[in-house]
Amino acid sequence: QVQLVESGGGLVQAGGSLRLSCAASGRTSSGYAVAWFRQAPGKARQFLAAVGWSGEATAYADSVKGRFTISRDNAKNAVYLRMNSLRADDTAVYYCAVNYSNRASHLEADYHSWGQGTQVTVSS
Repeated sequence: QVQLVESGGGLVQAGGSLRLSCAASGRTSSGYAVAWFRQAPGKARQFLAAVGWSGEATAYADSVKGRFTISRDNAKNAVYLRMNSLRADDTAVYYCAVNYSNRASHLEADYHSWGQGTQVTVSS
């Protein structure tokens, strides 16, 4: 089992940038994919981006393509989400999640472990 802890959220002005981190612990030696999702108040959780174990396989939601970049550093057991050109509608709690089958899937049901989330608030 892999445990996840997100960090890096906070308050930022519209147009600004943030980098979120997802720190993994536990059985981190096995290959797994990691995804970022977010959930705004009153809305369903939304897929943002995913990356496979090697870092080469990535997937993005159309709404963030070109603004968000997912990356990982397996030596540090970390996955990152760089977010640029932030908008007020990016305000949400951001979660990372693990897929033990190493599939960079956009489907929430494909993910087996989740972090507690980090709040991102974008002021307009």
